[in-house]
Amino acid sequence: MLTIRVSDEEHARLLERCEGKRLAEWMRRVCLGEPVARTGKLPTLSPPLLRHLAAIGNNLNQTARKVNSGHWSSIDRVHVVAALMAIEGELRQLRQAVREQGGTG
Repeated sequence: MLTIRVSDEEHARLLERCEGKRLAEWMRRVCLGEPVARTGKLPTLSPPLLRHLAAIGNNLNQTARKVNSGHWSSIDRVHVVAALMAIEGELRQLRQAVREQGGTG
C-alpha cells in the first residue's frame, strides 16, 4: 500500500487527466508504464484549428529546447517558464471548452 499527499490543485489536475477512470487504477497504469485506454470518443476539431494547435505545439517544443540548451540567462528562462505555465492554463481552459461543446470545434 502506498499513500501520497497532493495539494487540492494537484488532486483536481489528476482527476482531470484520468478522464473519469478510477484515479488509483489510472495512476498505477501511468506510473508502471502500462497503456491507458481512453474513454469516450475523441473530440472532433476543425482542420484549421488542428493545424493551429499543432503549430502552437511545435513552437512550444522549440522554445523548451532553446530554454534547456543553456543559451539563455537564468532570468530569461524564468520568464519563459512563467509564460509556458500561463499557456498551459489557457490550453487547459481550451480543452475544457471543447469538451463542454460536445467535442465539436
